[in-house]
Amino acid sequence: MAEKQMKGESHSVFVNRLKTFFIKPQNVILLLFGILLTFTTVAPIVAIVKDTFKIHPGTIDAHLTGKAAGFSVANYIDLFTSRLAKTNLWIPIWNTVLLAVFTCLIAILFGGLFAFLVTRTDLKCKKYLSSIFIFPYIMPQWTLAVVWQNVFNSNMVTGTSNGLLSSLFGINMPKWWCLGLFPCAIVLGLHYAPFAYIMIGGIFRNMDANLEEAATILNTPKWKIMSKVTLPMVKPAILSTILLVFGSAMGSYPVPHYLGLTTLSTKYVSMNSKYTGEASILAIIMMLFGVLILGINQLGLKSRKSYTTVTGKSGQISKIGLGKIGKHAVAIVFIILTFFTSIFPIILFAIETFLPNAGDYSFLYTHDLSGLTAKWWITRGNADSSLYGQAGILFNPTIWHALKGTLFVAISCSLLAGTIGTLIGYAVSKNRRSKWANYVNNVAFLPYLMPSLAVGAAFFILFSNEKINLFNTYALLIIAGTVKYIPFASRAALNSMLQLSSEIEEAAIIQDLPWHKRMLKIIIPIQKSSIISGYMLPFMTCLRELSLFLLLCTQGFILSTTLDYFDEMGLYAFSSAINLILIVLILIFNTLVNKITGASLDKGIGG
Repeated sequence: MAEKQMKGESHSVFVNRLKTFFIKPQNVILLLFGILLTFTTVAPIVAIVKDTFKIHPGTIDAHLTGKAAGFSVANYIDLFTSRLAKTNLWIPIWNTVLLAVFTCLIAILFGGLFAFLVTRTDLKCKKYLSSIFIFPYIMPQWTLAVVWQNVFNSNMVTGTSNGLLSSLFGINMPKWWCLGLFPCAIVLGLHYAPFAYIMIGGIFRNMDANLEEAATILNTPKWKIMSKVTLPMVKPAILSTILLVFGSAMGSYPVPHYLGLTTLSTKYVSMNSKYTGEASILAIIMMLFGVLILGINQLGLKSRKSYTTVTGKSGQISKIGLGKIGKHAVAIVFIILTFFTSIFPIILFAIETFLPNAGDYSFLYTHDLSGLTAKWWITRGNADSSLYGQAGILFNPTIWHALKGTLFVAISCSLLAGTIGTLIGYAVSKNRRSKWANYVNNVAFLPYLMPSLAVGAAFFILFSNEKINLFNTYALLIIAGTVKYIPFASRAALNSMLQLSSEIEEAAIIQDLPWHKRMLKIIIPIQKSSIISGYMLPFMTCLRELSLFLLLCTQGFILSTTLDYFDEMGLYAFSSAINLILIVLILIFNTLVNKITGASLDKGIGG
């Protein structure tokens, strides 16, 4: 009898604990999305690991083993030990690491310097420069790569159409300048410099000024204040930026593809058809770098506790004077630089769509505009042989179908990633000491650290097989995009929720306000700007994404793959037009959101 009573009490205690657990919305959110993200993040990784051992009919592993199916370690042996190991493995790894390192250096130096000048000096034209500086990050990653080609390529050096310098002035730049590591690092560094500015600039703006003021009162030299006070406080943001840029640069496909550098991503694409299993090993190597970065980031988080003196603004941060001439001279330098990185690409792409032939800029020195043509835009049907059977841009069904598909995928990914990420950020902030919350936070963030091409490869293997075949469907693009972009929203939401006093929601709970009303009426309105950023970034990133979707759909399915398709065909006017369409779309969207909501990327994520 006593035993039955004890069992009954134990059952009752368990039921009560279960009820207590599920009555808290954050627990339900963490449990639900923890399970979902484990599948969507871990399952693709397991699938691609399995693929490295799989024998693929008609590929090198089938030839090496003499089997048409089954599993083998032949892919590993051949990739690491064959005479092609240097070409297929070691050179791509070396190039990838070098590219990531140099990209980080350029992005940190350029973006960090700009952040310092905007936030800590009396630099002129700050508002204009801040808004224009972020353009390269908003634009598709390959934009500056194509601009680099259009300016510096020459038929004599690269065997392609002449760029501006060669056409106008007969200047042929050396090959190392046109192709390879140098241009890739410069282009990617300029692309991610705005990201460094956003991250580091946000810390500069919100930094507690008391320590610097105290040092100034003690007549401490400016350079010493910078090295002993300012830099240590900015160090966590710099570390985060390095890790995130390093991870992103490692997985870049468009820039090395356009500028002729063999990296893990470009080698994966070239090997995937005949060396399928070995290509999967390359994807795993890229993923391992992502896991390593996550580990370093976690260690960095622990060390950042020593910088908790930064609690918010507590005084006016003193501005460094650049001098009457200096503040104007530096502004002019940056105006010129941002013109070539932000405005010039738009102008150049527009001009490219009216050239009679790619690289023919003769109208600039002959002043004869009659050679320019609108055929690339207005040709109907397929009568013009120079268009390779394509209708003009305005009447091309492939482009319009791709545009509709891109908008559908971008909107869907934005809504899903933004909503899921916001909920995860909220739940993690409420249970931040919980191991499960920490796990969900990390597993949600991991896809961002993994190279996009590797993530795309994992989803391709998982969802494009004889059992499940979602290849070339919007569903697969939306699933992959959502998983990849959740970190944008989860991190923006988490950072903003941690700044929100718990007393606000507790007061609403006392008033017996339901959870959904607390979210809609209190929490979301207060943190509107950060939450909107969590929807903005997935949308804009999805519009210009190529690496993630390259393997998941055919060319012509969305705008980024369609651009790649026309570029391979030699229809450079078409690819320039698609670049132009994407840039204009993103800029219009960013401007509208900024005007309507006040959210702005140049003020920091969530700004």
